[in-house]
This record gives sequence, structure tokens and C-alpha cells, in this order.
Amino acid sequence: MAKKATEKSASRPLEAGEVVVLRDRRERRYRVKLKPGGEYHTHMGPLSHDDLIGHEEGGFVATTKGNKFLVLRPTLTEAVQELPRHSQVIYSKDLGAILMHGDIFPGARVLEIGLGSGATSSALLRAIGQGGSLVTYEVREEVIEGAKRNIAELVADPSNHTVQLRDAYEEGISEQGLDRIVMDVPEPWRLVERAAGALRPGGILLSYLPTVLQVHQLGMALQEERRFQLPETVELLERPWHVTKQSIRPEHRMIAHTGFITTARRCEPAPAWGKPVVETVAVEAVEAEADPLT
Repeated sequence: MAKKATEKSASRPLEAGEVVVLRDRRERRYRVKLKPGGEYHTHMGPLSHDDLIGHEEGGFVATTKGNKFLVLRPTLTEAVQELPRHSQVIYSKDLGAILMHGDIFPGARVLEIGLGSGATSSALLRAIGQGGSLVTYEVREEVIEGAKRNIAELVADPSNHTVQLRDAYEEGISEQGLDRIVMDVPEPWRLVERAAGALRPGGILLSYLPTVLQVHQLGMALQEERRFQLPETVELLERPWHVTKQSIRPEHRMIAHTGFITTARRCEPAPAWGKPVVETVAVEAVEAEADPLT
């Protein structure tokens, strides 16, 4: 018996209101939001939106001049790169690492501190699914509506996402028993003690920071807070490769340093180990007589 779908299947014809990506024969990309009766004009001729609506994803469509485009729904990576932004978005290579190092799982209760343009929120929502919940604190009121529009384009149903206008530095964290806390703020060390109180035992705190000086200060705060264990900091570099029939080589450009991801686990307070007890054992020295050489 087929399992009843709880969300709209991705295997469906293109619909009005969707964003699609067109690729020409030179692999140039064109982003189009479909609207009945609309028309997209290119140097290779106009393309009717009505020819795209109802078309299968992964097929080719032709302009009035006969030039063809490959039509696809954008991946999350493509969509994030093109989001209208109020601040620097986290790159896709780091979003994937955040989901893995933060162990973001379906059904998780997650607090995000720092909304930005909504890219991280979108990745978190897709990972936790409808069974999870995401609360986001943002201190800048002017960015919230734009970020919500971005999230609505990337997530089919963001109804389990709550955005609060809140300064976590001054007002603290009101949620309790959280599975994960994800922070994209410049001074996360100011929130370490409060995060320890808000996470459940075994929960994970994750922070994204651009500089080593910030990472160092966060690391010192995690060491001082005895309820956090197993701190770890990673950095990811992404180098694409150019592959053709004649050659294979690294691309001339790569995405190098973008930020550091630091994680730590919420545990019982570490014991005060003190100095180890050294036992003194008296050993009787036995003089062994060597056998004479023959």
C-alpha cells in the first residue's frame, strides 16, 4: 500500500508562482518566477510563462526564435545564492556542515539566534520537518519581513517556524529543553551560560563565526562553563573541478575560508577532578646472577 504523502510531491508539473531556473546551451542560468500570461525576454527570444506552467521539470522549452532552455526547479544551494539579502548569507557548504555537525534531525526542537536573510532557517526547517519546531530570535526588526519572504520561497510549509524580535544578550533565552541551539551572532560567548540552561542533557550548541579571535573567546567561555563538553571547531574549503573529455583540473576559483563552525555538547557539570592520588609502591629489588659465558 502506498504511503500517504504529507507534503506536496516534488515530482509534479511546474506550477504558477514557482521559481524555476533556465539554463542555456552555455550553462548560463536565468531565474524566473512563473506567472500566468507572463513572458520572459532574453537575447535568444521571448519565452512564454504559459509554456512553462504545466511542463515537466528536467525538460527543454523553446523561445519564439527556436532557442532551447533546460528548465529545472532550483536546488537549495542555487536558491540561497540568489536570495535578496540584508547581510552576508552563510554559504551552502557551511549550511550542510551545520546540519551535520549540529546533528539536526527530524522532529528536533531548535532555537536559532540570528535570522539574517533566512538561509539558515530554511535549511534547518527542511531538516527538522513538520514534526520539529524552530524558534528564531532576531534583534533587527527591519530584516524580519524580508527573511520571512525568502523562507516562504524555500520551504513548502514554514508554519512550525516562529520569529521573535528579541535581543538574546539582554533578554536571555526563554525556551527550555531544547535539542539544539544554532547561533550566528558576533559575541556568542555572552550566551554560553544561558544556552547551557536552555539545552536538554546531550543537546548541542553550534556557533558560526568568521574570525579566529572570536572562536578563541568562545572556546574560553566553553571551557569555563562546566556543563559543556567535547568542544570542536572546524572550517570547510570547497574546490570545484573542471571535467571534460580532454582534461580534468581544479577550477581557477574556489570557495575558501568563509567561517568557523564550533560545537559543544550539554552534559552534567564536569567534576572538580583535583590532583590525582599517587600511590607509592615499595618494590623489592632482586639482584639476578647472570649465567657464566661458556
